[in-house]
Amino acid sequence: MWTPSNGRAVVVGASLAGLLAARALHESFEEVVVLDRDVLPQRPETRRGVPQSGQVHGLLARGRQEMDKLFEGLSPELIGLSAPTCDVQDEMEWWVDGRPLAQGQSGMIGLGVSRPLLEFAIRRRVAALPNVRIRPDHAVTDLVTTPTGDRVTGVLATAGGEQIRIDDVDLVVDAGGRGSRARHWLTRLGYPEVEEQRIETQLTYVSRLYRREPHHLDGRYGTAIAAYPGKLRGGFVLAQENDTWIASVSGWFGAVPPTDDAGMIEWAEQLDSPDVATIMRTATPIGEPMKMRYPASTRFRYDRLDRFPAGFLVAGDAMCSFNPIYGQGMTVAALEASILARLLKDGADDLAARFFAEAAAVIDVPWTTVMANDLRFPDAIGDRSMLDPERGAFLLRLRTAAADDPALAAAFLRVTQLIDPPATLFAPEIAGRVPA
Repeated sequence: MWTPSNGRAVVVGASLAGLLAARALHESFEEVVVLDRDVLPQRPETRRGVPQSGQVHGLLARGRQEMDKLFEGLSPELIGLSAPTCDVQDEMEWWVDGRPLAQGQSGMIGLGVSRPLLEFAIRRRVAALPNVRIRPDHAVTDLVTTPTGDRVTGVLATAGGEQIRIDDVDLVVDAGGRGSRARHWLTRLGYPEVEEQRIETQLTYVSRLYRREPHHLDGRYGTAIAAYPGKLRGGFVLAQENDTWIASVSGWFGAVPPTDDAGMIEWAEQLDSPDVATIMRTATPIGEPMKMRYPASTRFRYDRLDRFPAGFLVAGDAMCSFNPIYGQGMTVAALEASILARLLKDGADDLAARFFAEAAAVIDVPWTTVMANDLRFPDAIGDRSMLDPERGAFLLRLRTAAADDPALAAAFLRVTQLIDPPATLFAPEIAGRVPA
C-alpha cells in the first residue's frame, strides 16, 4: 500500500483554500508544493488572483474555531495585529427581512479581519512549515497522468514564460477557485461530465474602506442588512484591523450600485438601516471603491462521479462557490482541510471517494441555506424542487419572531455562523417559541 508520508503533494492555488489544504497535507507528505499564478505580496494587500479580496470578509465564528485548530494561536496573532473581536449577536446588528434581530449575549465570537490580512497571516505560517514550498508565478495548465488516465502523477505549469513539468507527485489538490479547470481536465481524460448546480442571482456589490472612530455606530462593530423579496438592495459595514470600516452596498438581479461617493450614499440611504449610509457620509474614505460581480452560486458534484482518477482532489471554491453575502466560503474551506487531514491518517486508498463524500455532507449545510434564501426571490434561477413550502413558511415566522426573541435570534445566528445545522431550528425547544 502506498505510504503518504513518503510522497509529494502539489496544491494548485495559494489562496485560503489552497493554504489550508497545504496545512492539512504537510503532516502526511514529505514534500508539499503550492503553486500560484500570482506574484504573491510581501504584506497584507489585495492581489489579482483573488478579485474578491477587497470586499467584505467576516470570518464566521465556526471558521475562526476551525482555523485555530489548524493554526495554534492564530486568533491571538490576528488580534495582536489589531483585528477586532465581538459577540456576533450582542455587538452587531443583523437586519433580516426588514427587521433587526434581537440582541443578546451569544458567546459566538467573530473576528473582524480583512481577507488580505487573514490570507497573509496564514500564508506566512504555511510557508514556515519545513516541508512546504510556495512557488509564486506558477500557473498550472494541465495534469500529468498515467497512460490510462487512472492516476494523476504531476502537473504542467508555466513559470517565467516557460513551461515546466512537475512529476513524481502522489497527490494533486486543485484549490484554484472559481477559475478551476479541473472538470475540463477530467472530461478530456475521458471521465464523465461533472454535474453542476447553479443558483443565479446576478449579484453586484461595491465596497470601500473608511477610517473608524470610537463614536461610530454607538460602539457597535458592524451592521448587516440583507436583501429580501421586494427589497433588492443590501449592505454591510464591518469593523476591521487598523481602525477601519469596510462598507459595502449590493444589488441583486442586475441592480448595480454606483461607485461614486454621492451615488453610493444615495444607494445606502435606501436600505432598512441607516448605518451604512452614516459611515459613508461621515467617515473618512480610504482608497477607492471596488466593484465585484457574482452571477451565481455554483456547486460541482464530484461526489456523484462513479469514476475518478487516483491522486487527485478538488477543494474550496473549485468544488463549491457560495453567494458571498453569507460569508461561508472561508469556513467551508477550513472544514474541508480538517476532513483531509483526518482522512490521510488512515492512508490514501480510495481517498477521493472518502473526501468528496464527507466534503459533500459539509457543503450540504451552507448550500441548503443559500438555496432556501436565494430561491425565495422570484427572479432567482435554480432548482426549486427540493424546497419545502411548509418549512419555508416556518422559517419566515421564525425570522419575524427573532426580532423580539433573543433566544430565537441566537439560534438563527448559530446556523448562519455554521455552528449548528439548520435542523436545530426545528427542534421542539426552538420551534415552540415560534408563533403558529
